[in-house]
Amino acid sequence: MKCVNAMEGAAHSDHICQDVLDITVLMGGPSSEKEVSIQSGQAIAAALERRGHHVVRADISEANQAALDRPGIDVVFIALHGQFGESGDVQRICEGRGLRYTGSASRASELAMDKAATKQVARRIGLATPDWRVIEEFHTPQQVADWMDQLGVPVVLKPVNGGSSIDLVIAHTLQRRDGALDELVDKYSRCLVERYVRGKELTVGILGSQALPVLQIIPPGECYDYKAKYADDSGTLYTFDHGLADDLVQRVQADALALYNALGCRDMSRVDFLLDEQGTHWLLEINTIPGFTSHSLLPMAAGRAGIDFDELVDRIARMAMSR
Repeated sequence: MKCVNAMEGAAHSDHICQDVLDITVLMGGPSSEKEVSIQSGQAIAAALERRGHHVVRADISEANQAALDRPGIDVVFIALHGQFGESGDVQRICEGRGLRYTGSASRASELAMDKAATKQVARRIGLATPDWRVIEEFHTPQQVADWMDQLGVPVVLKPVNGGSSIDLVIAHTLQRRDGALDELVDKYSRCLVERYVRGKELTVGILGSQALPVLQIIPPGECYDYKAKYADDSGTLYTFDHGLADDLVQRVQADALALYNALGCRDMSRVDFLLDEQGTHWLLEINTIPGFTSHSLLPMAAGRAGIDFDELVDRIARMAMSR
């Protein structure tokens, strides 16, 4: 960390001291969300450089941790999405090396990455979340049949620890449900099956201890899937002018913060809800390392609150530095 004169060259007698941080931005990683992570990481690194910080872009995996060997690192900015990056693994590596890093600590990251565990915490603190079952490869056909009968159709099937809506399936028929269940259990060894809720997709970004403005997502199809999230031509609409009553907005924000705090999260997160026709907002999941791409929702919400992209990433880096 260096101290520079922010007023250098100006006709001003006062010196303003501003910390310049040495930051390693981790991007890429071994998960299926590698491509999105690289986009996020490059955007974060460029913003930090514009703020005057010394930035090194790097990748990391369990087998290659050389990026963290560089001396003089003030902060590791983790821009890794999905498994390894968002699941507590890289956080534990940083903790073991005594490195400051952005985002939630290892235990909170692990808990939040597990959609079923998150839903259990949500239920415990009184939040509505759709009924669900986690089906694992060791469950008997009779157990699976009984649980599926209880949920019926339509249902949503998704990896328990996945992100970016990869391999998410909405099944309206028993045949589609059973086929998707077999595929997901074969691929991941377990699958979350959740009662389908039709409604408006809402998301709440959180920065530090502040809930940002509620954003409505209007995908072109049935759900906010991978293409709707990242394709330039997806047709997805995003609006803060959703016309929701102020008291509802405040309840959604309060519930997002309640979950964030109950899980022990810090620095930033994004919490996703579905608002049904009866006015109930159903918790879906929380993302502890949300995207920082041109389509990403946390930067949109921060911008709505008057915090531009460069300031957003600078604030997050300084939160980590303050620990």
